[in-house]
Amino acid sequence: MEKYSHDIVIVGAGLAGLRAAVAAVEVNDKLDIAVISKLHPLRSHSVCAQGGTAAVMRDKDSFELHAWDTVKGADYLADQDVVEFFVQRAPREIVKMDHYGCPWSRTPDGKIDQRPFGGHSYPRACFAADMTGFHEMHALYGKATSYDKVKFYDEWFATSLLVENNTIVGLTAIDLKTGEMHAFQAKAVIIATGGHERIYEFTTFSHTTTGDGMAMAYRVGVPLEDMEFVQFHPTGLVPSGVLITEGARGEGGYLLNANGERFMKRYAPEKMELAPRDVVSRAEQTEILEGRAFTGPYGPYIALDLRHLGEEKINERLPLIRDVAIKLGGVDPVKEVIPIRPAAHYSMGGIKANIRTETPISGLYAAGECSCLSLHGANRLGTNSTAECLVFGAVAGEEAAKYVASKSFKEMPHEKIAAEEKRVFDEVLGSEGGESVPALRDEMRRLMNAKAWIYRKGDDLESALKEVRELKKRFKNIKVEDKGKAFNTGFTAALQLDFMLDLAEVTVVSALARTESRGAHSRLDYPKRDDEKWLVHTLAYYTTDGPKLEYQPVTITKWQPAARKY
Repeated sequence: MEKYSHDIVIVGAGLAGLRAAVAAVEVNDKLDIAVISKLHPLRSHSVCAQGGTAAVMRDKDSFELHAWDTVKGADYLADQDVVEFFVQRAPREIVKMDHYGCPWSRTPDGKIDQRPFGGHSYPRACFAADMTGFHEMHALYGKATSYDKVKFYDEWFATSLLVENNTIVGLTAIDLKTGEMHAFQAKAVIIATGGHERIYEFTTFSHTTTGDGMAMAYRVGVPLEDMEFVQFHPTGLVPSGVLITEGARGEGGYLLNANGERFMKRYAPEKMELAPRDVVSRAEQTEILEGRAFTGPYGPYIALDLRHLGEEKINERLPLIRDVAIKLGGVDPVKEVIPIRPAAHYSMGGIKANIRTETPISGLYAAGECSCLSLHGANRLGTNSTAECLVFGAVAGEEAAKYVASKSFKEMPHEKIAAEEKRVFDEVLGSEGGESVPALRDEMRRLMNAKAWIYRKGDDLESALKEVRELKKRFKNIKVEDKGKAFNTGFTAALQLDFMLDLAEVTVVSALARTESRGAHSRLDYPKRDDEKWLVHTLAYYTTDGPKLEYQPVTITKWQPAARKY
């Protein structure tokens, strides 16, 4: 087996991973940095971010207001010290992105333009038409590739982290072009692999975004935090699930039921369509369940109406949305409503990390959606995610660069590498059972959609847990038909499913234990928020028998929990 050595290895090449690479070089341009991605960086899921990036950029806005909006939006589960740090760092990242070449949309007087977004009290979403993530990614990739000391390993699949004495020493990864496994020795590792919403059937997520980094960290003892809190985006295009940006409502779009009503007046009379995502998704789901939705060949749906905005504004502000609606939905939003319904979209939970992005393992950092610093608590506000990737991607790169300056390489644990080779090649690729990976994956996604969706009940979650655990047993009896090594997509799918089954189990166990409704976690059998018992973070630790749960208090600096109304 070939071994590579780098001072810092970054796993994931989306916004957080690329920003970490650039930040690390800016701290110390002598460091040897590797970026591992299972696809070309510009195919990372971050390019799918559409609507904007939140930051305080105007005198009428304030850090205090952005922080308050975020804490209230989080249903008071966010750690407020993290929120306050985040809002103060975000504007700096917008300016840096401008300098790196991001083509922000501009006001007539040349300032970076901003649009309204759900749950925000001020229009603070900086945007580049409706392709914000796409343009941010191109700017960052251009910057990262300008440094000789940043080496990209494109189309490499990381399979495990290597830890000795609670210190990261490296990882294993497969070169997808050859199918061979290699060991990477590192003084620090940054996980930036995105979320896990591909465990659901109807989702806005790219097919490659399967939560690998979360599962790898979990398996070496890092707790996963607040995994019960899954965000459902109100506007997933029917039938594909492709995201229709919240920016469409920020530009003035309406949500209509089959009676032609703007039904949000019943649920959030002040904010209407620009209430936080958990509020809007529950409202849509209620309209569907109570029979006021449209009916179509792909089931019930809600209408997103942009027609009144006019063709000129749609073409200027929402060109991608028009293109997506025509090509994937068969409707032109200039003349017709867009069929949408809630889709699994974002993980508020993830790898437990502190405000410096440090995990409980020395030298291991986590940034972006795979992490949980508890910036978003029980519900994330739109446009805070790309801002989080930039702010805490930068923090991860800076902290890792400072950490490795005084560290030396540690000996690689050969027995762990050999065990990982055996797991991957003998137990997964070499398995000769009768179970189909696509069939098991589809079953997992269907049951998560049916039993761990927007509205949850204890008996459904108990049933889901039994079914997920049965799927985990059946996974041991899979067969990957193609035994070749080079670009074996069936093999990759099997490794991803193994990770996703762990993450589905943690999500369900965490949701079953939390007997309250808060933010995106809505229990029909426990409909009220319970601050006395549940103003705590869930920590799920790996054991061979399934997740073991512990809890820790929420950090409150200024804002005590209060009734949450919009």
